[in-house]
Parts: sequence; C-alpha cells; structure tokens
Amino acid sequence: MLSTDPSPPARRWDLLLPHRDRLYRLARTRLTGHQDAEDCVQEALLRAALYPGLDPERVGPFLTSVTLRLCVDVHRQRERTRRFVYQHSFAPETASGPEEEACAAAEGTWMLQQVQRLGGREREVILARLEGAGTREAAGRLGISVKAAEGAFTRARARLRRWHGASLGGV
Repeated sequence: MLSTDPSPPARRWDLLLPHRDRLYRLARTRLTGHQDAEDCVQEALLRAALYPGLDPERVGPFLTSVTLRLCVDVHRQRERTRRFVYQHSFAPETASGPEEEACAAAEGTWMLQQVQRLGGREREVILARLEGAGTREAAGRLGISVKAAEGAFTRARARLRRWHGASLGGV
C-alpha cells in the first residue's frame, strides 16, 4: 500500500539537519543578507527531504549543490530587479509620442547599418546577441571561447558608442 502522506519520514530529517550549519555558512559567504542565506538553506533542506531519489551516501554534496544553485538564483533575481528599477527610473512621466518613436526607429536603423561596418568576429557576436543569444551561446555558435566572445562584444559596443557619439557631435 502506498502512503499518501507527503511529509518525509523523521529519519530523513535526521540525515539532513546535521548539514544545516555548514550550509548556512556556505550561503552566508555568497549572500549579503542573513535572511537570504537562511531562506536558501531552508529551501535546500526541504528539497532534499522531499526528493525521492536521495542517496544517503551523497547527502552532503547534494545539499551543497542545491544551496549553491539557490544562491545563484537569489543573485539573478536581485540583478533582474535592479535592472528593471534602473530602466524604469529614467522613464518619462508621460507616454512617448510618434516623434520619439520615429526618432528611435531611425536611430535603430542607423545603428544596424553601423554594425555592418564592424570587423568579422565583432559583427558576428553583435548579430548573434541581437538575435537573442547570450554570450555563451554566441561563442558556441561561432566556435570561439566565451572570453573571446565577451571581448569581441565589448569592443564592438565601444566602437558603436564612439561612432554614435561622433555622429551626434556633428549635429
């Protein structure tokens, strides 16, 4: 007969709880707030307790991996929030009109034309990023290292900024 009780047995908690302090110290070195570290540890323990395929011999590494991934998730969420707030903090109070939309479209068209002026690798990386690929994915597509793709992307952006600034300087 199968048990319908979703709670893990007490012996599972006896296996997991000795790791709590170590996991907290690990999370605390990676996160700035006490509460974020505590939340990550509690979530890791709960996931481990409810994971049906948990190997008792590998509890420590499993908990470490889950905790580290949860810390990364906290960083990603914080960064998304920061970017959202930054992007919207400079937004005008009123909606943009057709003039602003026309100017933005013209500027976008001009910028795409400038991308064609870029050198081979820089142009390829920028175009891959414009298609929505991340730096790692762009590097994989182009058969280059991630560092090479990051460097090409940084150089391309710097060139485009210089060209854009020069074009505005003549106005």
